[in-house]
Amino acid sequence: MTRRTRSMPRTVVITGATAGVGRACVRAFATGGDRLVLVARGMAGLRAASAEAEAAGSPVRTVLADVSDPEACEAVAARAEAEFGPIDVWVNDAFVSVFAPFTEISPAEFQRVTDVTYLGYVNATRAALSRMLPRDHGTIVQVGSAIAYRGIPLQTAYSGAKHAIQGWHEALRCELLASGSGVRVTMVQLPAVNTPQFDWVLNRLRGRARPVPPVHQPELAARAVRYAADHPGRREYWVGGSTAATLIANSLAPGLLDRYLARTGIAAQQDDELHRGQDRANLWAPADAAADRGAHGRFDEESRERSAQLWASQHHGLLAAGGAALLGAAAGALARRR
Repeated sequence: MTRRTRSMPRTVVITGATAGVGRACVRAFATGGDRLVLVARGMAGLRAASAEAEAAGSPVRTVLADVSDPEACEAVAARAEAEFGPIDVWVNDAFVSVFAPFTEISPAEFQRVTDVTYLGYVNATRAALSRMLPRDHGTIVQVGSAIAYRGIPLQTAYSGAKHAIQGWHEALRCELLASGSGVRVTMVQLPAVNTPQFDWVLNRLRGRARPVPPVHQPELAARAVRYAADHPGRREYWVGGSTAATLIANSLAPGLLDRYLARTGIAAQQDDELHRGQDRANLWAPADAAADRGAHGRFDEESRERSAQLWASQHHGLLAAGGAALLGAAAGALARRR
């Protein structure tokens, strides 16, 4: 069959498209002129994201949908293909969370986080695959987190959902490889990111919720997602040195990391400023239905825009070749000395 070249515009679906990483992804894909289908629950956020994409030159459609509903995800896929043709790329980013000790999270709240953050990815991917597999073409990018490998205190529901995504993603990728499918799935593991979620997450902590430093800007994450969509052969990409350090430490000494996070993880996720009870949580209803919240949170001054680790993750082959060349040169020099 004829494959589409990268120079041709693609049909790209982005869930969680109104804020944070999802919103930054809208901008990243819009710069390439792709046809975008933006999915979220907040109307004001969708309108603002759509306006940004259109200003960058991309055709856009917006869909109000909750990804925890399988039928809603199916309707999104049907609308995308009816409006723009076959889906080339689907980016899963929608999530909700609760910041609280496990014993202070109700069963309904825990299930809601699981339904959106884990099963939302499953529902959306099923809708995408039902169309991609018969064509033997398409890419699905799962926006992940270092938390997919390393759970942290005060985020038990989110940690569980991200771990579930990781296991499911690995199993699905194996199935696609076994079948010889041309459809690709890949995952981008993110560090702490400066997004509005920390002001609209359901928070039962004494202080205002915050990301664990070092914090990175959402545009860095979006560039990684865009790169993964363009190069989906890799099973996953790591963004940020803190992601690499966390995953390596967890593989080598998980017990020590348990104790370290027990000592530091609770304070690191709260500001000294007291939590404001008037902050609106988005667990059950969108926080950007009436007012756009944008891509950035309140941590611009401390957030990083670049990551050497991301470059390394994208250039494993080049680094390996460079390392081999250095070893060869060293071996040659040693032989000449002898």
